[in-house]
Amino acid sequence: MPEQEAQYTVRSLILTAVVSIVVTVLVLEASGRIDHSDNKDHVPVGTFEAIHVNPDQPFRMSHKASELHATCENGYMAIAADVDPSFRGILVDYKNRGVRCYRPSPTAPSVPDATESAEPADNE
Repeated sequence: MPEQEAQYTVRSLILTAVVSIVVTVLVLEASGRIDHSDNKDHVPVGTFEAIHVNPDQPFRMSHKASELHATCENGYMAIAADVDPSFRGILVDYKNRGVRCYRPSPTAPSVPDATESAEPADNE
């Protein structure tokens, strides 16, 4: 019995894979399974982790800086992108509560006025 020749070429297998991916995306799009949100108000800016730092234990962190920076907005920590500072979001915990920029006084209001400074002034 002679050896059977390959029935499919590499080109046809690659073409089949590409076509199946394109068809799958089109079917998911047509059925509404892919969600395209135009509302940018509730889009997360990023995912963050807190690292517990002990004085006697070193911790590892990348030497590269992220492309984000933090600012204090109305007493809460805001994260903004370096390339587009207008794209920013308030840092919240797992219960969607805002993370404060400083520890408030027990007698102060819960949210400081916009006219008040977020950080205490140096008295020199």
